[in-house]
Amino acid sequence: MTVAPAVLAAVASPRRREILRMVWREEKSAGAIADAMPDVTFGAVSLHLRALADAGLVVARVQHRHRFYRAKPEALGPMRQVLERMWSDALWRLKVAAEFEQTRRGPRPGRARRARTKTAPRRRRTR
Repeated sequence: MTVAPAVLAAVASPRRREILRMVWREEKSAGAIADAMPDVTFGAVSLHLRALADAGLVVARVQHRHRFYRAKPEALGPMRQVLERMWSDALWRLKVAAEFEQTRRGPRPGRARRARTKTAPRRRRTR
């Protein structure tokens, strides 16, 4: 099984694999992909899409101001069957969710943020 190093590097990231899964069967806009990943910024999704495009795994189509992405399954070669089997497995979905939670940055959803209180300025002693 010979796969190009750029392809292996691109599918090494769980987020990139998830993006690839989203565009595997149907074309999606960059905005729709970003909306499906609420814990990731649009900029981060854009970087992941660029890495997938640079590896030749997705193709972008520009329409006005929007970009639409679709997968190029043939670019994966022998890895294609492995990924398709993983994506069809229900345990795969659980694994991806756990990996996303583990690699998540920033505040966790559902947790209340403590409000910062402004401290009163110190009073000077008078003699």
